[in-house]
Amino acid sequence: MAGTVAGASGEAGVTADEVLAELAALEDPRMREVNERHGDDHGVNLAGLRAIAKRLRTRHELARELWASGDTAARLLATLVCRPKEFGRDELDAMLRAARAPKLHDWLLNHVVKKGPHAEELRLRWLADPDPVVASAGWALTTERVAKRPEGLDLDALLDTVEREMKDAPGRLQWAMNHCLARTGIEHPAHRDRALAIGERLEVLKDHPTPKGCTSPYAPAWITEMVRRREGGS
Repeated sequence: MAGTVAGASGEAGVTADEVLAELAALEDPRMREVNERHGDDHGVNLAGLRAIAKRLRTRHELARELWASGDTAARLLATLVCRPKEFGRDELDAMLRAARAPKLHDWLLNHVVKKGPHAEELRLRWLADPDPVVASAGWALTTERVAKRPEGLDLDALLDTVEREMKDAPGRLQWAMNHCLARTGIEHPAHRDRALAIGERLEVLKDHPTPKGCTSPYAPAWITEMVRRREGGS
């Protein structure tokens, strides 16, 4: 098929234009329609996109070209084939500010920023940013630290901020702050009662539709369920 990327070790000569052509061939209007309901402006099946990434392996300069195209599907692919440690701090800052689609925002954070050397500097920069989408990235990185590397964090101060600001925060920022609240309650028993009390008082996402069998994002329900599972509750 024209534009299809060759596999195995013959990837060195593949061009960004060839990859973009393959992504275009994978575009599904119905999938785009579904994705656009969630703010994601692409129609490429993510399994197909990951298959391309598996064939390409690591191609950092190609990743830069794909990102520069501005195409969301190409940028998603770029996060999978780049070398995260080769991006500079200010370069990542600019990339994050350009990643407005939720899926791209998440993949850039999880596949690139978290794996590079600048995550902590960017966490602090983004937490204080007036752009709520950028600030949500700071909270996502903070949640990662709350769960995995809490040493040096002032959890009481974090909960103070959540209690003061989460109720009126814009959607994506509110979601990120709520995740941090829940993770604090789940991972840190000494702060659990306060996290539960904050969630109960603010009632953020209390009525969020939750499919059967899934855990509610409402922090008190989320905390209670995850603690129950960890303690072996039925």
